[in-house]
Amino acid sequence: MNRPTNRLYHVPLSPFCRKVRLTLAEKKIEVELVEERYWEPSPDFLRRNPAGKVPILKMGNRVMSESQAICEYIEEQTPEPPLMPRGAEGRYEVRRLCAWFDDKFHNEVTSKLLYERVNKKVTGQGYPDSKNVKLGSTRIKYHLDYMAWLLDQRRWLAGDVMTLADFTAAAHLSCLDYISDVDWNRHAVLKDWYAKIKSRPSFRPLLADQISGFPPAPHYADLDF
Repeated sequence: MNRPTNRLYHVPLSPFCRKVRLTLAEKKIEVELVEERYWEPSPDFLRRNPAGKVPILKMGNRVMSESQAICEYIEEQTPEPPLMPRGAEGRYEVRRLCAWFDDKFHNEVTSKLLYERVNKKVTGQGYPDSKNVKLGSTRIKYHLDYMAWLLDQRRWLAGDVMTLADFTAAAHLSCLDYISDVDWNRHAVLKDWYAKIKSRPSFRPLLADQISGFPPAPHYADLDF
């Protein structure tokens, strides 16, 4: 059996890597997953991406980095099923929300909860900073409220169809859900949104992820959470 020529260098609980994994799976593009210890960069790793970050996607002879750029490349190369609207206004809204989660949400929430609770131990950087954890636990409420406000007006985050914005948000929330840091009872509309994404075939590999020393929350892989 031939191995796929596509290879994704990743870490399981990276929202940026998960975003690319979801995009590839939605497009039914086969990829070999290679876990990368980015905190111990090898010369080969730095040649693939001098920035020293994951994800890195190798497709044929092309090596690509930065999750948003990768996902939009995939979208342009494999337009079906579409994850970006056709119109300029719709594309703007998707990109705005992708940036919201990859920048603002990441800095205020993901880095304060996931990185403190999990990444520090995995990478040997010590113990969680309780001040950061408390700040992240406070800030996530604001973001969940904002998402619920969007979903009260639209079927999906960026409009009436599912887009890359939904997968970007779900990538971050799924990492936090692994460590039980999302209050799904805060907004029914948000829980329903996540349940729809969580039940997609493209999401199943994420629900099978296991991090050594960090078992997932009991409800993590449950579709009826």
